[in-house]
Amino acid sequence: MLYWIFKHLIIGPFLKTLYRPWVEGAENIPATGPVILVGNHLSVVDSFFLPVMIDRRVYFLAKSDYFTGKGLKGWIVKTFMTAVGQLPIDRSGGKASEASLNTALGVLDQGEVLGIYPEGTRSPDARLYRGRTGVARMVLESGATVVPVVMIDTEKAMPIGAKIPKIRRIGTVVGKPLDFTRFAGMSADRFVLRSVTDEIMLEIQKLSGQEYVDVYASSVRARA
Repeated sequence: MLYWIFKHLIIGPFLKTLYRPWVEGAENIPATGPVILVGNHLSVVDSFFLPVMIDRRVYFLAKSDYFTGKGLKGWIVKTFMTAVGQLPIDRSGGKASEASLNTALGVLDQGEVLGIYPEGTRSPDARLYRGRTGVARMVLESGATVVPVVMIDTEKAMPIGAKIPKIRRIGTVVGKPLDFTRFAGMSADRFVLRSVTDEIMLEIQKLSGQEYVDVYASSVRARA
């Protein structure tokens, strides 16, 4: 109920009025059944605009820090993140990564839509970076429909480091579902995982037109 109120009565109308977002290919997202939306990640606002532009509820995995704040501010942030479909995960690696995978698979087991950014973090310069293979493992273990989705110009509306978003039109392009059934039962093969991930990134690059860089975005951001 809280998600519906935020999407249809608060956030949705506000964003649509102010930013006049457009969407292309929304019909490519199945109306029912588990779906993984794999997309580029240009800005923190990607996870707010994408759900507004499609009919189904979308869940995203968000760092647990957003849900553990103290005081009134902490409560407001936690309530907001929950209301817009964010699920807390621990990004520290190891067992935490396994728990994150299980959280994602739980969403898909319930026939829901999960949004994920294979790059693992926001692009530091609007280019598309190498995908992490965790997305491939999720795809193969869940058997969910995989749909590539790209955001257009969100980095111009809310660049990294900006505190206040700029008003400009935002776009969403939804590609056709990808078929990975040929790799069924091969989620433990690291070469298969890399192949699936690279195919996903290629489709995202085709839709977005971004320049592709075959290194991890996190490495570039760390050096910067």
